[in-house]
Amino acid sequence: MHGKSHQEPPGSLSELLADPILWMVMRADKVSEAELMDLITIAARTRGAEAPASTRHGPVAGGPPTDYRPGVGIMLLNDANEVFVGRRRKTEMSAWQMPQGGIDGDEEPRAAAFRELKEEIGTDDAEILAESDRWLFYDLPNELIGKVWRGRWRGQRQKWFVMRFKGRDKDINIKTHHSEFSAWKWVLIDDLPGLIVSFKRPLYLEILAEFSDALGTDGTSPVEASVGSTRFL
Repeated sequence: MHGKSHQEPPGSLSELLADPILWMVMRADKVSEAELMDLITIAARTRGAEAPASTRHGPVAGGPPTDYRPGVGIMLLNDANEVFVGRRRKTEMSAWQMPQGGIDGDEEPRAAAFRELKEEIGTDDAEILAESDRWLFYDLPNELIGKVWRGRWRGQRQKWFVMRFKGRDKDINIKTHHSEFSAWKWVLIDDLPGLIVSFKRPLYLEILAEFSDALGTDGTSPVEASVGSTRFL
């Protein structure tokens, strides 16, 4: 007996679950139900489907939100297309992240990105390959709201940049006046979501989606390179 063929609409659950970025993270780490819904929302946005109205990610009517700290982030690539990550100081978690930081006053995002790079890794010898078209947001977990940034912000809105590192590994010095990291290493692009703390994982998925064209990737690493050894402070 032949029934009518059934085609699900674009952006349906089964199509979203086939998203390579979503599966990349599900392979790397177990996620909670709430995190899974965040990932599905991100996959929907990358495919042009309608995201839930409750999401804060994206343009906000009436101007930028005032309770999100403005900042920048840098995906710094070496010649092997590996990404720089540093392990956060003064944290009990094994939290790795890409360089990021706040924007000072009326500072332009590009200027802030190079300043943060210099402050966090000791060198700004890099060139910009791509800039995010929009601001990307993340929320602090409830237990941190009111305890960091003097309680002023509930999260961050960030402009992100892909940069190519033009220097050598020996030029990188994380023991700076604004020291943020206790160790650093180069990692494969598709290792990023598995290294980051859970509340920033949706943001990192959005970064990978935002820069997929610039990176020449659909969510997987464009090169098969071994992860470099960790360098400590």
